[in-house]
Amino acid sequence: MLGWALTFLVVALIAAVLGFGGIAGTAIEIAKIIFFVAIILFLVSAVIGMFRGRSRAP
Repeated sequence: MLGWALTFLVVALIAAVLGFGGIAGTAIEIAKIIFFVAIILFLVSAVIGMFRGRSRAP
């Protein structure tokens, strides 16, 4: 997912350099959304991993 965010960031930077402001703005917003979704999913999986990693010996 972070790869997709980086891809949209590069597209936004190239579009901004070439003068396509609307496309650059849209691409950067998509990159932000994907980045924050990836961070949230990482945190959720880390918390679940912490609780599942604890095994109690009988």
